[in-house]
Amino acid sequence: MNTNQTPLAERLRPTNLDELTGQQHLTGKGSILRAAIDSGRIPSMILWGPPGVGKTTIANIIAHTLHVPFYQLSAISSGVKEVREVIETAKQQASAILFIDEIHRFNKSQQDALLGAVEKGTITLIGATTENPSFEVNSALLSRCQVYVLKPLGEEDLIQLLHHAITTDEWLKSRDIELKETAALINISGGDARKLLNLLELVVNTFKPNQTIIITDELVMETAQKRIALYDKGGEQHYDIISAFIKSMRGSDPNGAVYWLARMIEGGEDVKFIARRMIIFASEDISNANPNALLLANATFDAVNKIGYPEARIILSQCATYLASSVKSNASYEAIGMALETVRKYGDLPVPLHIRNAPTGLMKDLNYGKGYKYAHAFEGNFTEQEYLPEKLSGTAFYKPGNNPREEELRRFLKGLWKEKYGY
Repeated sequence: MNTNQTPLAERLRPTNLDELTGQQHLTGKGSILRAAIDSGRIPSMILWGPPGVGKTTIANIIAHTLHVPFYQLSAISSGVKEVREVIETAKQQASAILFIDEIHRFNKSQQDALLGAVEKGTITLIGATTENPSFEVNSALLSRCQVYVLKPLGEEDLIQLLHHAITTDEWLKSRDIELKETAALINISGGDARKLLNLLELVVNTFKPNQTIIITDELVMETAQKRIALYDKGGEQHYDIISAFIKSMRGSDPNGAVYWLARMIEGGEDVKFIARRMIIFASEDISNANPNALLLANATFDAVNKIGYPEARIILSQCATYLASSVKSNASYEAIGMALETVRKYGDLPVPLHIRNAPTGLMKDLNYGKGYKYAHAFEGNFTEQEYLPEKLSGTAFYKPGNNPREEELRRFLKGLWKEKYGY
């Protein structure tokens, strides 16, 4: 048993760019970020990438390399007060770096508190996020930052990291370890270096000090299953749990949905992430079978964004149970999939002349718009004409599902188009 309380991932955290695994496009020789660090003049930046790929490590390396005051805040536990305290302290120094982990969890007012200090150069901001900063970071703050995209670690990177750990960490070096199989370690970690090293440490800890340790996929899976609560502390099964949540709603089980929702809430999942996934679900899995689902999901996103935890749990539960209990259809999802496949297959088919735009005399002379029938000028606001390229005439992309609402749409469309689309 390892008596060192510092986790393996922390013990092995690189202190310079040459020790960093992966991200060569940013930190390798001649790369843009490395050049900035080597020059001693770095811009405020947002590091965007999946968990465990080096965002916090890069921030620490920058601070260590530049030898400037370094302040670290977590957007989960810090607010405007803490941000302003750091800024006031930084004003007394020539330069300072403020690293904010999970910056996407800061609301608008919290992000606005950073603007003036970043603009004046009081602090150099380094924000880390797993979410697209275009959606999660205020445009005013984003415009003052350089965005660097970190890539998921590949299998070679992760295997290299495992061998590095076994041969350099003092505790692991003292053990007799054979890395016979790595597939389970790689698959369970999901490209997350921290998760990979934590799992390796967990496996080794199951052996007595003098035992030979042969790491196999079976051993790793067995250990992970037995110790999943410890291994997954803090919601590291991010993608597995959101998958279970979505599939429970798709399977019309509000009980499963609310359980997995509770798991995400207890793990500190971002309310906006949960709400955003429900918006997607409402369109992908319910669609026109119950158009109110999309309205409720969108209203849920707005509400939880304003309210935050803990009250947001009630709103999220209302929406999740409603979506799970709703009639389902993936007809519109299938429609756009089929349409995109057709576009890729046939390329840029010409727009029929009668539905082309004709803003100039030349275009009118070329018969652009000629013969177009304005639907509202006809009885029932409809008259049959071709809206697809000639090659695709009669192709039905949207096929209403077998539910009351879409059966009504099917009857309506059949009444208009007769047999053309096979409704």
